[in-house]
Amino acid sequence: MIKTIANFLNQYDLDVRESGDARFMDQKCTPDVVCFIADCLINLNPKGEFTVQDVWDMKYFVKNASAIFGKPSPKNTSAHSEYDKFIQQPLRMLAYAHILDIEKRGTSNYYRIVNYDILDYIATKERNAYNFLYQYIVKVLTDSNLIKYFEKFKDECQAGRVTQQDYLELKEKYTRFIIGNTAINGEVEVRRIFTKIINVYAAENDIQGTERGRLSKDIITFSDLMYNRKNWRDIDKSKAITRKEAASAEDVRLQEEYDAYQVTKAMNLLRKIQVESEVKDQYANGEATQVHHIFPKSQFPSIAHYLENLIKLTATQHYTKAHPNNHTQITNKDYQLVCLLWKSQTIEKSLNTVGDRYYRKESFIYVINIGLDVELSMNLSFADIRTQLRLIYNNAA
Repeated sequence: MIKTIANFLNQYDLDVRESGDARFMDQKCTPDVVCFIADCLINLNPKGEFTVQDVWDMKYFVKNASAIFGKPSPKNTSAHSEYDKFIQQPLRMLAYAHILDIEKRGTSNYYRIVNYDILDYIATKERNAYNFLYQYIVKVLTDSNLIKYFEKFKDECQAGRVTQQDYLELKEKYTRFIIGNTAINGEVEVRRIFTKIINVYAAENDIQGTERGRLSKDIITFSDLMYNRKNWRDIDKSKAITRKEAASAEDVRLQEEYDAYQVTKAMNLLRKIQVESEVKDQYANGEATQVHHIFPKSQFPSIAHYLENLIKLTATQHYTKAHPNNHTQITNKDYQLVCLLWKSQTIEKSLNTVGDRYYRKESFIYVINIGLDVELSMNLSFADIRTQLRLIYNNAA
C-alpha cells in the first residue's frame, strides 16, 4: 500500500513554492488525529460534497472525539475554535495531497473524496496514517527542494555527530522557506508546524528530532508523534504504586474510553474484511458471527485492539471450543493455539495480497510475545512462527 500511495502522490506537483500554501501540514495533523478524521469520513460516507460542519454534526464524531483526545464535548460552544482546527487542518492536508478535492465558496470549504481507497487505508489504524504522512511529507519536501536539508540532518544523526546547531540550522532554513513562499509571516507558527514534519521524518529514519523546541535527546518513536495524549510513563508517581493508582479517576476514564473505541473499531474492521470463519475445522459450518479475542481482553488490555489478536469464528467455534461450555471467562488453550495458527495464515495471505493495509507481521509477533510472555524475534518467517507456537504450547502441556 505504501507503493500505491507513493505512485498516487507522484502524479502531482506538491511544490510549496508553486502553491504558496503553508497548510500542506499543520499542528493537528498527527497520526492519531488524521486517522480519526479519516475514520469519521469513512463513517460519514458522503455521496457528494461535505463541510467541516457535516463532520462536527456526526454522532460518531461527538461520541468519540472526547474519549480519544480528552477534549471537551464538541457540543460545548466554548470549544468551537479548537474543534474547527481539529477537523479543518487534517482535511486541508488531505486536500493538498489530492486525497480530497477542495473548493472554497464564500467563507466555507467544500470537500469531496477523490481517493477512497487511500482514505480508507488511513482510517484503518494510526500506523497506516503515519505511513501515509511520511510518504506525503517526503514528497512535499522533495518537490519543494527542501529534502536535501533534512537528509543532511539525518546523515549527521546517523553518524552520531548531530548538534543543537545542526538542528537550529535546519529549523531556520525551513522557517525562512515558508515565510518567503507563503502567507505565513510569524516564526512561532511556522516552528510549531515544523515539529510535526521533522518528527515524522525522524521517527521513520530512527533519528533524533525535536522536543520542546530543541534537539531531542533520544530517537523519536511512533508513540512520540501522537496528539496531546497522556502517556502513562509520564505520570508522576511513586515506584511503590501502580500507574493506574497514580492516575486520576478522569485519566483512567479517558483511557478506558479510548481503549473501548480502538477495540470496537478493530472488531468492526474485522467484520468488514473477513466474511467466513478463519478457522477451517469441523465446526466452521455456519455464519461467522463472532469476533474472538485470542488473548482475552480482560487479561491483556494492551493488545485488545490489535487486529492481529482478533479472529472471526462461528458461534459454535466461539462458545463450545474457544470458550468451553459458553464460559466466556475461560479460554481453551488448545483452541487458542489453533486460532493462532489459523490467524497466522490469514495474516500471511493478507500481506501477500494487499500488503500492510490491515496487518503487520511484527504486530502479530508482538501480540504473541505479550500473550505468551515470550521473546520471539521479529525476523521470523510465518513458517517459523508456526513452528515456535507449536513448541511453546507443547512444552506448556
